[in-house]
Amino acid sequence: MPRSVNHVASKAKRKKILKLAKGYFGRRKNVWTVAKNAVEKGLTYAYRDRKQKKRNVRSVWIVRINAAVREHDMSYSEFIGKLNAKNITLSRKALADLALNHPEAFKAIINEVKDATPVSRPDNAPRAKNTAAVVEVAPKKVAKTAAPKAETATEVVAESNEEEAPKKARAAKAKKESTEESTEESTEE
Repeated sequence: MPRSVNHVASKAKRKKILKLAKGYFGRRKNVWTVAKNAVEKGLTYAYRDRKQKKRNVRSVWIVRINAAVREHDMSYSEFIGKLNAKNITLSRKALADLALNHPEAFKAIINEVKDATPVSRPDNAPRAKNTAAVVEVAPKKVAKTAAPKAETATEVVAESNEEEAPKKARAAKAKKESTEESTEESTEE
């Protein structure tokens, strides 16, 4: 039986790669092994840089906004903080376009936010910590067990910890007993 090598598919694959390598310098454009490596590397860079392009464009927007805001005696971070405080949700792309093409509209936005107090959060509350998440979950658990209502959040956390402690102790004891039984069975064999 004759050997089947499928020249049609392999030649088509090489033609496709060499077509992608068109315009490369030297042997990269016409030698299969060199062109294949060059095209693979180029496609890798293309994939990576499609993501980086978005970052670069965003940084250009930020630079433009910063330059426009500095003319009005404000820094970029201060401006963004005041925008958030006033609940103005314009994207950086839109702000950069206004700053570049419509300076009078951008000045109106700056005048709108100038008197705002920048805060880290709009409701002026401190950032939630891990204990806050426990406090939010704990009242539901207490309500299900029909325990008396707690006065403060710390009492709720304390009550839930007191209820969980015996359960954890029982679970640890059961686990220890099961491991002891399994070791006794293995020693008897």
